[in-house]
Amino acid sequence: MAAEHLKYIFDQFDHIEVFKNFEELASGHINDTYLITTDSRKQFILQRINDGVFKDVPGLIGNKVSVSKHLLKKLKHLSEEELKRRVLTFIGTKKGVFYYQDAAGNFWNVMVYIEGSLTFETVNNEEIAYEGGKLFGEFLNLTSDFDARKLTEVIPNFHNMAFRYAQFDIALKEASEQRIEQAKTCINLVHELKQEMHVLQNLKDTGKIKLRVTHNDTKISNALFDTNKKGLCVIDTDTVMPGIIHYDFGDAIRTICNTAAEDEKNLELVNFNLQYYKAYVKGFLEKTNSSLSLLEIKYLPLGAKTMVFIMALRFLTDFLNDDIYYKTEYPEHNLDRSKNQFKLIESLSEQFKEMEDYNLNFIGSLK
Repeated sequence: MAAEHLKYIFDQFDHIEVFKNFEELASGHINDTYLITTDSRKQFILQRINDGVFKDVPGLIGNKVSVSKHLLKKLKHLSEEELKRRVLTFIGTKKGVFYYQDAAGNFWNVMVYIEGSLTFETVNNEEIAYEGGKLFGEFLNLTSDFDARKLTEVIPNFHNMAFRYAQFDIALKEASEQRIEQAKTCINLVHELKQEMHVLQNLKDTGKIKLRVTHNDTKISNALFDTNKKGLCVIDTDTVMPGIIHYDFGDAIRTICNTAAEDEKNLELVNFNLQYYKAYVKGFLEKTNSSLSLLEIKYLPLGAKTMVFIMALRFLTDFLNDDIYYKTEYPEHNLDRSKNQFKLIESLSEQFKEMEDYNLNFIGSLK
């Protein structure tokens, strides 16, 4: 991307800065993200939202801005300087909206860069798991009084189990005999777990579990930490939309507690780290216990199992579909990813009772 083009786009936003240079940030997998430095040495994040993935970009940006404004109100006791480090600050355009659409139809938005912050791609100790739990827990707690129905559903059916099973059934009918044979063990597990994997969906559909603001991409790299490794700010709020708390809890646990990368082929290396789970739960429930029902707390471990399963199912479905969604490096890549997640489910299931007991005992200790 040429500097002149980025400067032009940056200058469509309502600021008094002078564009100096830019650096492309490669951490995201969907959007194009650039770090802009100005003559005054202030820094901003300029981002092109991928409208191939997100069909309603104005709705998506509206979600992000609305949630940030809500967080600012809830944290108004903090200083202005601290607020800019704890909450994403979006800059509007000179026309008064929070996105700019260029001549090619691309959508852009600008945020203030949070200086002196760290991110972690993986969790290597209980302290980071605990701080991550506190940070994502606080995000969910502070937004618990936000009417989630006002948010745009930026990816319809994202965690809808019935929808994911329907995709799987179609893929299975159309898959080659060779791929079905290769995936036989995983396919059998999908059928065996079907009833259990619909429990949370049924609780959500019947209104027994509250519909909330959820982040929907709670991997640890979407948590900013300060230089003392204390939780600072939740970032990458593109997928903020209505959901249940178990989605965010489960996705964080899935990525934090796997002892191996999600495409590790040596399944002996894939296990569920119970100590990281306990550390995350401690931080998470310290921040959310006052806004959660006992039913929500009871089903948090199942949330973890369900989110691991959804990824196993999605990888398997894509393998049966001849790899049309996820990027792969070799023919069995998606199948290996699926096997990895099913091994994680197996390890998690062996420790499931201890997970449940820890949650309930910890809540008891807070009362």
